[in-house]
Amino acid sequence: MPSLSQPSKLAKLFSLVGPGILVAATGVGAGDLATAGFAGSQLGVTVLWAILVGAFFKFVLTEGLMRWQLATGKTLLEGVARHMGLIPGWLFLAYFILWSYFVGSALISANGVTLLALVPVFDNPMTGKIVFGAAASILGLILARKGGFRLFEKVMGVCILVMFVTVTISAVIVAPPISEIAKGLVIPSIPKPNGGGIGWTLALMGGVGGTVTILCYGYWIAEEGRKGPEHLPFCRIDLGIGYLVTALFGIAMTVIGSTVVASGSGAGLIVNLADALAESVGPVARWAFLIGAFGAVFSSLLGVWQSTPYLFAHLWRLFVQKANTQASSAADTNSKPYRFFHYALAFFPMLGLLVEFKEVQKIYGIAGALFLPMLTIALLILNGRKKWTGDLTNRPMTIVTLVSILGFFSWMAWRSWFG
Repeated sequence: MPSLSQPSKLAKLFSLVGPGILVAATGVGAGDLATAGFAGSQLGVTVLWAILVGAFFKFVLTEGLMRWQLATGKTLLEGVARHMGLIPGWLFLAYFILWSYFVGSALISANGVTLLALVPVFDNPMTGKIVFGAAASILGLILARKGGFRLFEKVMGVCILVMFVTVTISAVIVAPPISEIAKGLVIPSIPKPNGGGIGWTLALMGGVGGTVTILCYGYWIAEEGRKGPEHLPFCRIDLGIGYLVTALFGIAMTVIGSTVVASGSGAGLIVNLADALAESVGPVARWAFLIGAFGAVFSSLLGVWQSTPYLFAHLWRLFVQKANTQASSAADTNSKPYRFFHYALAFFPMLGLLVEFKEVQKIYGIAGALFLPMLTIALLILNGRKKWTGDLTNRPMTIVTLVSILGFFSWMAWRSWFG
């Protein structure tokens, strides 16, 4: 009997924290890994507090999105369409298409570079990146298209377990004294303020978790059957665990980066970190770290491949076909917009394999910086009226926090665009 009950308990546990874990796995991409690693190399562990602040910011945003959906039974996009008009939706659709191409290119490139480091069977690195990146994209398409949500959950669970365990163990092996880490977590400070320290600290805060993929949490809780305000406590626990995992992973990457001299950018920096670990600890550490890094970048790719076609189909239905927002918000996975975007996402961004990863990552980062201020404004408006959200309306402290987040990410967007 114990052997039969144990899987049931594990399945129930994952059903509780599953959507939050999916947010964590999807939100950790190559750029986030590289940012944490490079920030650690440049600034050490004194900026670990910034990761906690960044994870808290993303928790507040995702919690607001979830609160709207549980209060109204409608997604945030439906709320925008009904209460803010079509123009914001059209603008977001144009932005979303560009974002999808750049994030797709970045993820395909990152998977190609990481797989090539694990399986160096090509003499020409560019050829290896193209072959492995294309293979990862097609595998992600097959898993997302044919496997269904339950298989997607299981694969993502394995990926995040692998990436969390291997990267965390690597960090523990090379970690500085625990007193230094504790100080970096609880005492805010920015070293080298006139030498890039402020910029890297801000990047660390902004890079924790996802951007557009935050919207996908609403679809994932719908898949789990969570509807109505009574699910609010469970969703908050779920999100808390998800962003705790995200924060711990970012802390581990920063700790690893603090022990080596990092060079390169994007996925190349991840490989350089692995090589540095091999020199200081041994080849086993290199392999373990690369396996964890691949778990991170492939889970991010799979999460985007599974979730963003929902968003596109929903955007198309609401803002192009101008569907009634009172209709069911469930995405039709057999609709033409859904299927078109699924295949387009897997193949069109492969063109990005022909250019340098750092250029793709730069454009993606600039585009991504715009989304979070827009999301914050939507949450302030939609969750700000008791007529719409009832008892789940924004509290005064939530409003103060959201305004602070709006200021922070607006400044980040300004820095990304204008330097």
